[in-house]
Amino acid sequence: MVSRVSLSSNPPFISPQIHPFSEKKLISKVNIKAPPLIHFEHQTYIVQSSASGFEYDEKMIGYIKDYKRVFDLACIDHRGTPEHPARTCTLEESEGAICWGAVYCVRGGLEKEKKAMEYLERRECEYDSKTLVDFFTEEDSAQPALTGVIVFTSTPDKVNNKYYLGPAPLEEMAWQIATAHGPCGDNREYIFKMEKALYDIDHEDDYIIELANEVRKVCEIVNSGIQKEKKLIGSAHIPLKTKISSPVKIFSLPEAVVAVAAD
Repeated sequence: MVSRVSLSSNPPFISPQIHPFSEKKLISKVNIKAPPLIHFEHQTYIVQSSASGFEYDEKMIGYIKDYKRVFDLACIDHRGTPEHPARTCTLEESEGAICWGAVYCVRGGLEKEKKAMEYLERRECEYDSKTLVDFFTEEDSAQPALTGVIVFTSTPDKVNNKYYLGPAPLEEMAWQIATAHGPCGDNREYIFKMEKALYDIDHEDDYIIELANEVRKVCEIVNSGIQKEKKLIGSAHIPLKTKISSPVKIFSLPEAVVAVAAD
């Protein structure tokens, strides 16, 4: 069991004709009515009151089957840079696994759906495909609550997917996450927010907890190194002396000779 860190704190199947995209898995059940656009969020936006960029009409907590989270995707424009890519979360197919998150349902016509999808495609630009999945809730693990749910995924292929980093040892991933920084902030903040989001919905992910704890260890090492460096720099300064002895020798002058003029 992974040790946990104490933390404070209904929709029509989306048709490919309306929203064309490449999919790895297409699930269609005509007996379930669904909204035009449903996005499954498995990252940091699970518990936010706003999806941080697009309007939505309904949100539901639940899970998808046969997928697990992995930090195998590079990010060079949000939490990292091309020189120092961040590591971010993507989904990997894994039989028998479940991945908890939230669905955001968007109703209101094609224009509203288009805006939401354009925003999501900008935000998730490192993901090279979209997959349609079934979405389940705690109430019924056999019958999906929704079908045709969009989730952004990435091809696990370093040759054909330039953003795919692949797996790495836990410590190596932690160092990369702890030290990467981009226009949207630190990479470490991203994983800590995800950890808390899953805590808040009461469905923690052991993999995320283990990786986040390793990132904390690296942060401590990095911070202690910075403090040591500051001390070394500080000790190199020459202290001011309160008393300065002058190298100049001072000699007493001979008594002045006064000449008195005679009348």
